[in-house]
Amino acid sequence: MNRRHFFRSSLVAAGSSAAALPITAAGSSKPGTFAEPARELQLVEDADVIVCGAGPAGVSAAISAARTGARVRLFEWRGCLGGVWTAGLLGYLLDFNKPGFAKEIATRLAERDVRRGTSATSICYEPEGMKLLLEDMCAEAGVKFQLHTRVAAAYLEGRRLATLVTESKSGRQAWRAPVFIDTTGDGDLGALAGCDFEIGEAKDCPCQPMSLNALLVVKDAAALKQFIHVSDPDKTVGESKKAFLREIGRAGHFPSYSGPTLWQVRDNLLLVMMNHEFGVKPFDAAQVTEATVHARAELNKIVNSLRKLGGPWEGIQIAVTAEQIGVRDGRRIAGRFVVSKGDLVTGVRHEDAVVRATFGVDIHALSAEHNKKAATEDKGIKVKPYDIPLRALIAKDVDGLMMAGRCISGDFIAHASYRVTGNAVAMGEAAGVVAALAARSKRLPQDVPWSEGVDALKKNAKA
Repeated sequence: MNRRHFFRSSLVAAGSSAAALPITAAGSSKPGTFAEPARELQLVEDADVIVCGAGPAGVSAAISAARTGARVRLFEWRGCLGGVWTAGLLGYLLDFNKPGFAKEIATRLAERDVRRGTSATSICYEPEGMKLLLEDMCAEAGVKFQLHTRVAAAYLEGRRLATLVTESKSGRQAWRAPVFIDTTGDGDLGALAGCDFEIGEAKDCPCQPMSLNALLVVKDAAALKQFIHVSDPDKTVGESKKAFLREIGRAGHFPSYSGPTLWQVRDNLLLVMMNHEFGVKPFDAAQVTEATVHARAELNKIVNSLRKLGGPWEGIQIAVTAEQIGVRDGRRIAGRFVVSKGDLVTGVRHEDAVVRATFGVDIHALSAEHNKKAATEDKGIKVKPYDIPLRALIAKDVDGLMMAGRCISGDFIAHASYRVTGNAVAMGEAAGVVAALAARSKRLPQDVPWSEGVDALKKNAKA
């Protein structure tokens, strides 16, 4: 199926049900409030599994569910698939030495010549190439995805999530399915459905900081070699960051992220991460707006100052800043198992393990004062490879809801390890296959043995 035919066929059903009845009256019940009038929405019931959020976990979940035979809808509020990989210009895949879907993505990026280096653990890639690959993979699997669409409400029937409402240029649309997967990163769907959650170190932050990445164009990347983080990690990685920090200092600045990093995307196109925005709640639009504006200003100020240094920095300029500021710390939805610090320390094993995480505890400075002392810390915890069980991907408070990615059920310390996208992909793959099996057999996700999921993944791999 070609891309144009796929997009037309997948969007017809959504477009035909987009119109909602006009609102002709409004009122308020008390001062300072607005009583939104009730209205009826046309309801779409053409999916077995609905996935909310098309970041690394979301596209993995949607494709895995579709390959397992489910009819899948995937919603994304940005203008592309990939989330932090693409709209967030992450540019670097960590803890990615995994079997299954992660390996497939790495292989296909290499086949398209849009990745750098040979390491299976940490991979540099071109964000535009990633966008195209994910669109093609969703089309191949038959996933119906809709961009520029945000989840606005969730409705339960008893304990079970039954219907969600989205907002887009098409207005409000209602969608129903047997199983839903929250891959919003920030746990938006779980929160709307009434699930308990935690964020940050305690119930209500402080959270890890946000970062706004950018693509840079330089005259000669080879002249900046000592400042560029290599695609295949070696002992010089830390030295490149220190050297780059010294250059920023020579330009008259101390960045809000004291571990500033440059990656080479291709030729003279570089990627940079060198800012922190502290204590921002990702579900507070005003705070995220302020953080984004502040971060963009800092990026421009530093790059402009580097250009004035001349030499290898002559002509450096920002090609584009990320569409979405990068979020490290959102809601962690309460699940049927909580991944904890102790699991990391002991290297816990589970019979229903969906991924073995290996990444260390990576807590970025929680304040500007912390950043002056160290950009990141690990709390002295030495991580032993540990299992994340399927139970941590199944909501405790609401039936028919799963999670994948950084919004799964875990504590602050564990989250600082498993939040990287190599683990998100594996979690999404597992959630997708279990959601599909549950929906097609009229069971709840918690009633599907993981052994069935493993068998289905093996069949998918052979197909």
